[in-house]
Amino acid sequence: MLLLTIRAAFVAGFCVFACGSNAAPIGAARVAALNLLPVTPVVVFGPETRLTAQEFATRNHLDAGEVTRRHAASGVIHCGIARGAGQLTVSDNVITTAAHVLFDEHGQLRGDSGHCIFSATIAGQEVTTAIDVSSVIVGDKDPYAHSAVHDWAVARLMRPVVGAAPYALGPRAQSGSAIEFVARGHSDWGSGKVMSMEDCRLHDLLSAGAEGTREFSFDCGAGIGASGGALLTPNGRLVGVFVGYRSIAPDQALPFSPQHYNFAVSVDGAFRKAVESVAATPSALSSR
Repeated sequence: MLLLTIRAAFVAGFCVFACGSNAAPIGAARVAALNLLPVTPVVVFGPETRLTAQEFATRNHLDAGEVTRRHAASGVIHCGIARGAGQLTVSDNVITTAAHVLFDEHGQLRGDSGHCIFSATIAGQEVTTAIDVSSVIVGDKDPYAHSAVHDWAVARLMRPVVGAAPYALGPRAQSGSAIEFVARGHSDWGSGKVMSMEDCRLHDLLSAGAEGTREFSFDCGAGIGASGGALLTPNGRLVGVFVGYRSIAPDQALPFSPQHYNFAVSVDGAFRKAVESVAATPSALSSR
């Protein structure tokens, strides 16, 4: 089920999926009203606009194989019973995601390195690598209790993923910028395994964190299991990660508005520095 909190008049959700469980943990809203709230497969703003790599290539007159190769860095994270999205960033052994993909509602890691993995599809084959949880750097280890602008994470993999080009970091995100939202993990899309792609735009700057990160609304469709997915520039550089949604009616396809939107955290400030720091630090395995 979707992780739910209540803020003001909105239903707000962090979009990680609890696998193998009938109920996901809830954040600040430990209330009986949970039973009255809809479980939303995807927050959308009209007709379905997510595309497969093949559909995205066709629409944009691109080679489908090349589109798939360029986005092979996008993968799925399983940590404990939770599933989210993540991507190789800067280095072939560094991933970025949302903090709540790795940390639960109690501020605890969802699993150890034996139970937290990153999977990517390389040349049609699924490649799975353990996450070194001792390397994790986050904006907030208790993401359910605090502002979403701190909901970011960087981690090193135990081994590099060979055959996928990591996403480079993009320029400072700006309201109105064109983006591609690329994510695996959507529970209603290819059983959480198939990559979805969509062109859309960043909208309002919602908040700014002391560590330099910023929170933006955006108008791509997104939903359960895709937390941590990549917001890319049109030339494939990472500018943010998907965190969640806020809506007065998340079970309905409504026009994008201040009452119905998805939101992301930008790769700025301490988030960007963390990526660069982890990428520059040799892993324990490679130093042996």
